[in-house]
Parts: sequence; structure tokens; C-alpha cells
Amino acid sequence: MRTLTTTATTHLDDQDEYDLIVIGAGPVGENVADRAVQGGLTALIVESELVGGECSYWACMPSKALLRSPAVLRAAQHVAGAREAVTGAMDADAVLARRDELAAHWNDAGQVRWLDSAGIALARGHGRLDGERRVTITDASGAVRVVTARHAVAICTGTSAAMPPIDGLADSAPWTSREITSAESVPPRLGILGGGVVGTEMATAFTALGSDVTILSRSGLLGGLEPFAGELVAERLRESGVTVLTGTTPDRVERRDDGTVELHLPSGETIVVDELVVATGRRPNTDDLGLESVGLASGSWLEVDDTMLVTTAKAASMDTRWLYAVGDVNHRALLTHQGKYQARAAGDVIAARASGASLDDAAWGAHVATADHAAVPQVAFTAPEVASVGLTAEDAERRGFRTRVADVELGRLAAASVHAENYVGRARLVIDDERDIVLGATFVGDEVAELLHAATIAVVGEVPLARLWHAVPSYPTLSEAWLRLLEADGRHSAHSRQRAAH
Repeated sequence: MRTLTTTATTHLDDQDEYDLIVIGAGPVGENVADRAVQGGLTALIVESELVGGECSYWACMPSKALLRSPAVLRAAQHVAGAREAVTGAMDADAVLARRDELAAHWNDAGQVRWLDSAGIALARGHGRLDGERRVTITDASGAVRVVTARHAVAICTGTSAAMPPIDGLADSAPWTSREITSAESVPPRLGILGGGVVGTEMATAFTALGSDVTILSRSGLLGGLEPFAGELVAERLRESGVTVLTGTTPDRVERRDDGTVELHLPSGETIVVDELVVATGRRPNTDDLGLESVGLASGSWLEVDDTMLVTTAKAASMDTRWLYAVGDVNHRALLTHQGKYQARAAGDVIAARASGASLDDAAWGAHVATADHAAVPQVAFTAPEVASVGLTAEDAERRGFRTRVADVELGRLAAASVHAENYVGRARLVIDDERDIVLGATFVGDEVAELLHAATIAVVGEVPLARLWHAVPSYPTLSEAWLRLLEADGRHSAHSRQRAAH
């Protein structure tokens, strides 16, 4: 078990009233408070664990640290000349040590210094709502402090791993995303339940670090993305030695006396691993937050409008136009960058409402999180990487768009042959057939993550395909995928334009 080291802030006071109180000091809570303070408000942030939250210590940063070293080695092994220079095996201990550095050794001193420099007050302890604009804070000693918000309270408590109702699973002491990303050693045999981003990323990392990995998923891998993404990732995982079992989940799980974990499958097969990771979804951290004191259900997701103001059904006599829920806890887009985007809008709108300033809350305005609806970018840092934004072809059809798709095999690009031997990848554009704009884009291949922001700009800006023809990709780079996708679509080729003109 990792030792968590918390640091007291120097920005302390005995105030019992602030303009804004934020419960949860992850990246989302930090950004809500920072934007509000920049807007002239005072802010108190309440945290019971480490300032910096899940992303800094158990998610984005440590997981990408675990994935980066294998990715660099894999890239070198696929280029002649570099391959001959790489003759040693992966040093798992060195990878884990680098991960520890990037996770700040689970010490939040640096994050606390940032809060202090930003003028944000910090209270250590468990925050709970206690009626309108009031929060009780219980510290580690049991002492209780009551603080009041003049204008707003923002709940930024995020999510934790959901535990599926499998017989014996909870009693088997499985790992979650926290334990796997902070593991102090590499398990010889690792089982992973769940074929989403967490499951596939950790399968990618730990097989490279030396684990014999088995991943089990009720359906295919990376559900919710274009189907070819999960198929290509599954193929590469199998090539690297991972046992990928789709369409199945254990009936029963048991931690044996020797410490190993036994998984009993519906087929009658038994799998034995040294550790089992549960990565089957997330649940909101809204238990024991005092939600019932404002007419909301404990443990529930918090529904919000586009300014992050809570809109969930509440007691008729309760006015909650001061309560905000930002980040994963509102279930809109469970991604750190999207939560920070929401936080910027929420912090700014809280400051605007407090001062009586006019609101810019129409679609794509400064005070709303419009992109949450159909322009969310995300990357799975698997091998190959999967980068996507906007709608899949299935999503677009479900929403009633008349669409067409353009597909390109990335291995046919000139840059692919320079990049690596036998490069395998695929890209897709989902195009609105009526408006000729990009609704969604997916790239699957090694090191395609950096292609994604161009696609995000095209989706958010609703750039017409006729104009995209004039955004010329540099040669030879993987960005040439854009030219090939437009050629595959063919709608705006010179020949098509000439025919339309006549």
C-alpha cells in the first residue's frame, strides 16, 4: 500500500465564509477555484486525500509513464539501425521508478504550493453539504468546521472503480485502476476484467513489463469507439502475448490460500492469476456528501446544464441554483481534459453570476461546455494508439444524421514506411452528407495521438471539406492521412467539382 504524503498549505485563515467552496482538489476542482479567483472571488477547496487528485497520482500521469517506456522501445525495435542498438530487455524496475517520479512519490507538496500561489485556501478533511450553501469539514482528528459559501458550492469529487456483481469478486481483494497504476512490482500473472481504455492500456503496459496477461471482456475491446479500433488493438495484444478473451466474464472469483486468484468461467475453464484488476466502469464519488440535505440522492450522478449548474430533480422547497457539479461526477465526459474544460466554464460563470455580469451561455459561449455533446477528443495509449473525436458512424446514424464515411489504411502512407517497418493502422472520417462537414474522426496506429487536435478543430469549427482541401499536410508525415481521407471521400475532388459545375 502506497504511503500518501499530504502537505499543509501556507495560505491558511480562520474564515468561515467564502464566495466559492469547492469539494475535491483534483485538476477539475483546482481549475474551478482558479478561474473563480481570477474573476475576483474568494475560494476554499476541500480535500480528504491528495491535492492533484486521481489524474496526478493514479490515472493519467502514472499510467502514461508506464506506457511510455514500452512505446519507445517498440518504436526502436521496428526501425533498422535503431533495432540493432537495442539489445537489452525492458528494465521494469527503472520504469516503475520513473513512474514514481512522475507521480511525485504520492506527495502533494508541489500541488499545495500551486494552490497557495493562486490564492486558493485549502481545508484538509471530508466535505459534506449541510443545507443551502453550507459545508461541514471533518478533519483526520474528527474536528468539525462549518463554512458557508456566499455564491456557490462546486462538487468536483470525481469517480471510483465500479465493482460488478460477480460472486466472490469483492471478497477476493481485487486491484482497481489505483492499485495497478501504483503497483510496486510486476505480477508474474495478471488478469484484467474489462476491455475499455483502462483495461487495454494496462494490458499493453504490463505485458511489456513482463507479466503474463489475460484480459476478459463481456463484449469486444474499446466499446463505444469505431469497431476497427478494438479489433486492431486486440490483434496487437495477442501478437505481444496477451490472452484476449472476449464475450465472456467470470461466474465466480476466489482468492486462494496461497494468495493467487482463481477465475471460474461459464465454459467451465479456470484461470489462475497472481493479481486481478477490475476495470469494468466507474461510479460517482457522491456517497456521504450530504446530498440528501439539498434534496438529492446520495451516491447518484449529478445532472447539470451546460454551465455545470445542477438540474437533478430536487425537493420542491429547495433552491439549488448555487450548486455546481463539474467533471466526472456529472457523467458527461469522463476525461480529465474534458473536466478541466468544464471547470473553466464553471469557474467563469460562477464569477459572472456573482458580479451580475452578462452571461455568454449560448452554444460555444465562454460560460458553457458545448463540446461535451459531440466533440469530445480522447486517446487510448495502447499499441496501436487509438485517437478519436466526435461521433462514430453508429452514433451519427443513431442521432439522425445522413452520413458517409471515408476510410484509409495508414500503412499505405509514405510516412508509414519511414516511421516503421510493416506499419499497420487505419483512419476514418464520419461526414455529414448534407453540410459536408466532419462529424467524427478516428485514427488507429502507432503515435497517432498527435493527429487528433487537427481533427478536433475540424469538428468543433465545422470546417467544410472544400476548405479542408486547402489545409495541406507536410510530406512525409502521418498527417498525410487527411489528404488521403479526402481523396477516399472523393466528393470534392477536381473531377467531382468540374462535373458539378456542368
